[in-house]
Amino acid sequence: MVRTHSLALIIGLVGVASVSAHQEPKTDAEIETQRALQRAAYYCAPAVGEFTAARKRAWQQQVLAGNPSLPTNEDLFNSGTYPSGSQTTPQGKQEILACDVIEEETEMQNNSCVLTPIVTEGPYYHNSGHPIRQNIAEYQIGLLTYLDIGVIDVNTCKPLPNVLVDIWQANATGHYAGHPEPAPHLVNEQPQVGGKRSGLLSAFPRTNFHEQWLRGAWQTDSHGVARFTTIFPGYYTGRATHVHAKVFTSWTENPNGTFDGGKLAHVGQFFFEDDLNMQVDKMYPYVENPIRDIRGRTRNWRDSLNIFEDSHGPEGEYNPIFKMHLLGGVINQGLVGFITMGINGSYEMDNWWKG
Repeated sequence: MVRTHSLALIIGLVGVASVSAHQEPKTDAEIETQRALQRAAYYCAPAVGEFTAARKRAWQQQVLAGNPSLPTNEDLFNSGTYPSGSQTTPQGKQEILACDVIEEETEMQNNSCVLTPIVTEGPYYHNSGHPIRQNIAEYQIGLLTYLDIGVIDVNTCKPLPNVLVDIWQANATGHYAGHPEPAPHLVNEQPQVGGKRSGLLSAFPRTNFHEQWLRGAWQTDSHGVARFTTIFPGYYTGRATHVHAKVFTSWTENPNGTFDGGKLAHVGQFFFEDDLNMQVDKMYPYVENPIRDIRGRTRNWRDSLNIFEDSHGPEGEYNPIFKMHLLGGVINQGLVGFITMGINGSYEMDNWWKG
């Protein structure tokens, strides 16, 4: 059965110019549009802080209850799921799992844990065939990772339910589903030296059209949250470790469980702290990355195309890095990461990559 989902347009606080989905803003109009989005999201900072803290408290309660596995969307926010008094917190200023500091009057200091800027989707997105599912790992081996992705509309400063969050990432050895190897004539290609594309190789062509691992989309629940089970991503030449994301405010579900994108409101990339990346590098199967002993990983600050830097916004006030926490007592028991996207729910952009 085919279903079509849509979200009514919201009259925005943010004026929308023609911002290209494949690069950072360059013209005065594009930069001002990005700044307007940034100002609007900054206005939403208290709401974002409370939104993120509530999700973290729910995860913490889940762990304290002895069941740190991935809960259902509704159970996580069901007040009857956890006994009252199962979590105690100090009075006054408190820190909820080290993301945002909550003051007594819920004043937020900054926009930590918010991703807003639009950056390139990259060459490995598949315009069709992404399945609608929460567990995207399939049989890929790696460090268990739960991603808790919240979406707010900067027009209202409220969580945005019923939008589709579409994510894709590389596996532990730096490959994307469907793109196993370089083109035959580029097998011996060396990374570019110097310039904005320093460190990059040509994109691997898509040759395995049946592969879907580490790709998937899920609709935000009534609280504006989409959650995924995956593995910690690996790295490849020239790029910092990252997860790609799109947000659709309308889409069509296909009979085979995939979807066709409709109105695309946001394209972004999430990152991880370099210190965490370096620890994961020591684990199996990440130690088998084919470029480990040749070129090694690219650190965040050296990310090619300036994508990591662009993700911080024109004034550098945004944080595109997941806030990660241990699921157990040691890292190899898994991680959970939180981030919130501030998007303009009435914005629409092209849904294809322009290299």
